[in-house]
Amino acid sequence: MSGSVSAVSSNGTYSFSKPNRDSITLVEGLGVEGDVHAGATVKHRFRMERDPTQPNLRQVHLIHEELFEEVREAGFEVAAGQLGENVTTRGLDLLGLPVGARLRLGADAVVEVTGLRNPCAQIDRFQKGLMKQVVGRHADGRPAFRSGIMGVVLCGGVVRAGDPIAVELPEGPHRPLEIV
Repeated sequence: MSGSVSAVSSNGTYSFSKPNRDSITLVEGLGVEGDVHAGATVKHRFRMERDPTQPNLRQVHLIHEELFEEVREAGFEVAAGQLGENVTTRGLDLLGLPVGARLRLGADAVVEVTGLRNPCAQIDRFQKGLMKQVVGRHADGRPAFRSGIMGVVLCGGVVRAGDPIAVELPEGPHRPLEIV
C-alpha cells in the first residue's frame, strides 16, 4: 500500500487553515517543526483546558486529497491546508488504516497513526454546511468521520510535495481508528 504527498502545510499561530509550504520538518516525539500543534503534550486548545498533561496524539494531521474532490461535487471548494492538515496525501486510504500503522514519508520521516481527527464546528465556520460533507454515516448509523487522521512522529525528517508514502501495517489483530 502506497501513495504520495500532494502538499505540506504548517502554521506557527492558532488558526483554522494552514498555509502551504515548500517543505515541513517532522521532529521525533514533537510533530511539525514550528507548527502551533507541535509538542509532546496536547496542544489543541480545548484539550489543554481539560488536561494539559495529556500526551499529544495529534502531532501530525493528514487528509486525503480525494476528500476535496468529493466535497467539490457537493459545491464546496477546499484546497490543501485549508482544513488545518499538515500533510495532504493522494492515492492512500487513510481512513481505512488501523491504529499503529506507520507511514514512511519521503526518505526519513515516519508517522505512527493514532486515530481519527475529531471534526469541529470550525469546519462549518470555514464553509457553512461543510461539516455534513466530512461527517457521514456508516450503514449501521454510526458517524463516519472523514476529515483526516492524526499521528505521532517516530522518526524525523523533511517532507515535501511529491514525496512517496509507504505504509507498514502493524501485526494483527488490527484496531480500527477512533477519534483522538
